[in-house]
Amino acid sequence: MEFGIFNSLYLPKRLSEADPVGAEHSRLMDEVAWTQAADRSGFKYTWATEHHFLEEYSHLSANEVFLAYVAGTTSNIHIGSGIFNITPPVNHPARIAERAAMLDHLSGGRFELGMGRGSSSTEQRGFGIEDPALTKLMFDEVVAELPKMWKDEPYSHEGRFFTMPERNVLPKPFTKPHPPLWVAAGNPSTFEKAARMGLGVLCFAHSTPEELAPLIELYKKNIEKAEPVGGYVNNNIMVTSQMLCLEDGARARQIATDITMSYQHTLVYRYLDTFPKPNWVPTWPATLPEPTVEVLELGVRAGSILIGDPEECERAVQTYVNIGADQLVFGMLSTTMPIDVAVEAVETFGRHVLPKFDTDPVHSTTRQREAQLGAAA
Repeated sequence: MEFGIFNSLYLPKRLSEADPVGAEHSRLMDEVAWTQAADRSGFKYTWATEHHFLEEYSHLSANEVFLAYVAGTTSNIHIGSGIFNITPPVNHPARIAERAAMLDHLSGGRFELGMGRGSSSTEQRGFGIEDPALTKLMFDEVVAELPKMWKDEPYSHEGRFFTMPERNVLPKPFTKPHPPLWVAAGNPSTFEKAARMGLGVLCFAHSTPEELAPLIELYKKNIEKAEPVGGYVNNNIMVTSQMLCLEDGARARQIATDITMSYQHTLVYRYLDTFPKPNWVPTWPATLPEPTVEVLELGVRAGSILIGDPEECERAVQTYVNIGADQLVFGMLSTTMPIDVAVEAVETFGRHVLPKFDTDPVHSTTRQREAQLGAAA
């Protein structure tokens, strides 16, 4: 099991109303400081989202800029787009290829390309996409073209959603033949499709380990017969979760009752309206109640949440290992958790829990690529 963090620049009204002038900048720099702490603590990945126009939920629109900055202030952590929106009205495919290659160079080969098509009609219509169903077709057209753009030869394309005359897309990636490829997935058909295409899965579903288990099993079954769209197979399932690992488990749970976790969860279903909304999620502006210590205790005992002391968090990690997940990622600043607490938590997790599960200094994506293509790749 490998570990990472998830950057989203969550800015709820609690923060912006407390500091109307400086909150956005302060929280952005908190994301940087937290990522640096994760790098020092042995976390192998950071994933930065791309969202547009989603007030409070995510102000991280230009994630390629954020990742370039982070690359220059870290040394080992892989920087991943979680995701780049590759639908042509949002980002021209050639610009995706260029940005990915540039980030790969600036990070010394530490970039990983997570792709998606967006899940919010607010975003899609903001860029002129009126029919969400078209984004699936857009994704299918673009994903197979990106590896072609990275080859040492001129590229052209005539398609339904974008057309390019013959051009040489530059620069070419630092990593040969290209960085690892991932796709955001949340339903069985996308897990199966990702496996058939040889793509790693970024799983942002708000599900229990038991609910994720059959999706992971479906992926692992189909990845064995993958016909990769890229130069190699990335056999990886990343799962996002929450984490607050402190030496004092009771303190961790008490903090977790008042960091707007449930408010953020409500915003997921307010904005990401192409996701099916469960019956238990209220209609905005009603919001989910924040968890009590007693509710958190139930999750800790079930091994479904990583909020507690190192021993409790270790048991929860094992739950995800048991269902076959390859990487566990924590969206800790998708709350109003103070930055000093977030840094303390990644350092505590890095000292006590991480070394028990991640004993390989080489990133899984690097090891897989080298195994399939040879160390010279």
